[in-house]
Amino acid sequence: MEQRAIPNVNMLVAGEQGLVADFGNVISEDVNMLVQQLARLLTDQQIPGITEVVPTYRSVMVYFDPVLITRSDLTKTIYCFLDQIVSKSSEQNPRKVISVPVCYGGVFGPDMDFVVRRTGLSIQEVITIHTSKSYLIYMLGFIPAFPYLGGLPEELVVPRLGKTRARIQEGSVGIAARQTGFYTVESAGEWRIIGRTPLKAFNPEASNPFAFAAGDYLRFTSVSVDEFFAIRREVEAGTYIPEIHLQ
Repeated sequence: MEQRAIPNVNMLVAGEQGLVADFGNVISEDVNMLVQQLARLLTDQQIPGITEVVPTYRSVMVYFDPVLITRSDLTKTIYCFLDQIVSKSSEQNPRKVISVPVCYGGVFGPDMDFVVRRTGLSIQEVITIHTSKSYLIYMLGFIPAFPYLGGLPEELVVPRLGKTRARIQEGSVGIAARQTGFYTVESAGEWRIIGRTPLKAFNPEASNPFAFAAGDYLRFTSVSVDEFFAIRREVEAGTYIPEIHLQ
């Protein structure tokens, strides 16, 4: 079978207890899938000495205890895992796509008018384009479970706010440059807010507090105001189950 090509990887020193497997400057789904696979192997194998594994868009940061594992041995382990990944078939496993209902514009999307003026699109065109594809979750950041979604269509690329907005409601869906995502808890931020989802993506009291993981895909779907509040009531009652399918 055809084998997957592997990009060049650089092993970078990050202090006395850190090692970064860096796959270059290109952000792509292929590179990020490699990042996610490597991070998963490093985590699942429970290697003595590895204390934390943090995947990003195009690198994997590995924290380790040098008393239990040397930097040299950790580097060899990473190369071994990369060989395992590349030796597998290039056939893609089905991808998990989670539906995220969004009520666009109005009080839920205070920056929609700006986006319309900036892009020359109508509100409906913005919604149609934003909901037209599934977005890969490249990584979770800067607040719990915040999904960084790459691949925003070129037509919707707009700059961030010029200054930080002090209070952004939980569930607010934003766009900034070539990214989109939504705020999983109330937070400050600089993204342009175009809608809001009633979906609760972070629940610290649940056995699994996160509704999705890096490597999953999200697909936004447009809902009315009435549908938004109906879904939110289900979410608050703990009866709402997001639509999930494989493709």
